Amino acid sequence: MPIKIKNSLYSLIVLCSLLITGCTTLDGPANPDDPFESFNRSMYAFNETVDIYAFKPIARGYQAVTPDVVDRGISNFFSNLDDILIMFNNILQLKFDKAISDSARIVFNTTFGLFGFMDVATDFGIAKNDEDFGQTLGYWGVDSGPYLVLPFLGPSNIRDGIGLAADYTVLDVVYDDMSTTHTWELLSLNFIDKRADLLKAKDIVDETAPDPYAFIRDASTQRRNNLVHDGNPPDELGDDKLFEDDLFKDDITR
Repeated sequence: MPIKIKNSLYSLIVLCSLLITGCTTLDGPANPDDPFESFNRSMYAFNETVDIYAFKPIARGYQAVTPDVVDRGISNFFSNLDDILIMFNNILQLKFDKAISDSARIVFNTTFGLFGFMDVATDFGIAKNDEDFGQTLGYWGVDSGPYLVLPFLGPSNIRDGIGLAADYTVLDVVYDDMSTTHTWELLSLNFIDKRADLLKAKDIVDETAPDPYAFIRDASTQRRNNLVHDGNPPDELGDDKLFEDDLFKDDITR
């Protein structure tokens, strides 16, 4: 990604963080699973405001004027670009069989799939993987750190925030070769396309969840934990901890 783009993104994130830090206070002690909750809820409110007045209307307009086949093609195109990052992260995690699968997806979709606008690899039985540098750090034992809501990007944590920066400044090989204008155009289109795909899901959360912030925090945390452990997260309540509970102490003694 060009240097100007990187500096602009970093400056924007820092500016938004400074503007909202301390804007919200919480009654009572902090949640031990969410020590930055005051900051996070402020950032969540900021993101929601921007989404309501900017991103959501644009996404609805994009969805209204874009035929389904074109929308699906655009999603496939960016999914094909993501496979490059996924392949590199599978290599870093020593998952060479998956990295070979990723490379096969890239070759098939770029050639037979018309530069990725068609997902022929899935039709050929080559499943798509889901890896990023945040998961790579988790694979090598780096703790996730506290939950963190990023400006515009939403739910994350300390480890995944670092991983996101690494993915698009170190491992990325696509945007580095593009002009500033084209880079912004692609990033914007990718963001709008993803936001349009989440319109229904976000509306359901807003309408049904008593506390959308807490629901998104818990769901995203669980999802990331599953991804890091390839769908088999460790049992946090093992047998030893279970029987250490005072509830069972008398029964164990007898």
